[in-house]
Amino acid sequence: MTSVVVVGAGLAGAAAAWRLAQAGHEVTVLERSTPANAHGSSHGSARIFRYAYPATDYARLVVESARGWDELAALDGTALITPSGALDFGATRQPERLAAVLDELGVEHELLSQQEASARWPIGFDTSVLWHPGAGVIDAERSVEAMLAAAVSHGATVLHDWPVTRVERVPAGYRLHGTAGRAQDAEQIVVAAGGWLPDLLGELSLPAGFLDAFPALDVRQEQAYHFPYVDGERGRDGTGLWPTFIYKSATIQVYGLPGGRDADWRGQKVAEYNGGKHLASAADQDGLLDDANRQRVIRYVTEFLPQLVPEPYAETTCLFTNTPSEDFVIDRVDGITVLAPCSGHGAKFAPLIGEYALALVEGADTVPGLFRPSLLAAR
Repeated sequence: MTSVVVVGAGLAGAAAAWRLAQAGHEVTVLERSTPANAHGSSHGSARIFRYAYPATDYARLVVESARGWDELAALDGTALITPSGALDFGATRQPERLAAVLDELGVEHELLSQQEASARWPIGFDTSVLWHPGAGVIDAERSVEAMLAAAVSHGATVLHDWPVTRVERVPAGYRLHGTAGRAQDAEQIVVAAGGWLPDLLGELSLPAGFLDAFPALDVRQEQAYHFPYVDGERGRDGTGLWPTFIYKSATIQVYGLPGGRDADWRGQKVAEYNGGKHLASAADQDGLLDDANRQRVIRYVTEFLPQLVPEPYAETTCLFTNTPSEDFVIDRVDGITVLAPCSGHGAKFAPLIGEYALALVEGADTVPGLFRPSLLAAR
């Protein structure tokens, strides 16, 4: 079997470590601080799991990923996705198109009129609405812990406070250098560095052609706000949860979901998609919130979510690492695999991304070409 170092212990890195160790590889995970830490993209308890995509290829991959989530939950003995269902609406969200995709894949859903949806949920709808009950809320931090525990059970080692500064080729493969003169050797490397990838990409001993084909990465410091339920109301179905939702119009894109333990289960987490400021890399984040962004979200809540108090009781920042097309990068050259399952919608695919990392390490050609810019550039 192959010795593999995984750089980064967020959702993508933890998933890669799990699948690689499960397959019998010798795995070491190097995490710059701690797994699923608050300075990355995989912290907290609230990420959306949904099937609705306008592209059939992505929706089909969610169906595949769901099997991995079921496997992980069975291994861990914990429900890592809380069922909530999901709503999609807004003029540019195209609920009819989403319904057609789910129809094609046999995913349970309903296409509702504004009036039908308004009778079921305390939300101001301005278009038809797609409802699919199989959606839910991912506990990202707990999922990272579960995947790393599974990896360790198969012999993996997880090292904290180990930032990688550069990689060099050596006769047996690669040597990863860290701070304080530390070094780690491996035959292959899987890089899942999230928002730190822009700083690290040029230090990985990657061929110039691979770097030329790699899409530009735009790191954004996103902002999320927790709004309390009016009179403590937590939905009308008795579960204590509202559905997750995505709203898109010509003027704003907003998503929302039950906030979970991130904010004491007291309200709904609401954010503007890609509404935060641009960063050169994760190293530039400052955790400061922009009031103009806050006011845009408050206006949306006031207009569309009357059962929420339009005053945030908690707020935070997080990182999105975007490609121009919002497609993932899951690619390999020589002995280095790079995972950039980014653009704010990668969490739901984590188990499948781990499978793709394993395939690339083992030389299998199962990763969709859409995610391999080096192959697209070679055509």
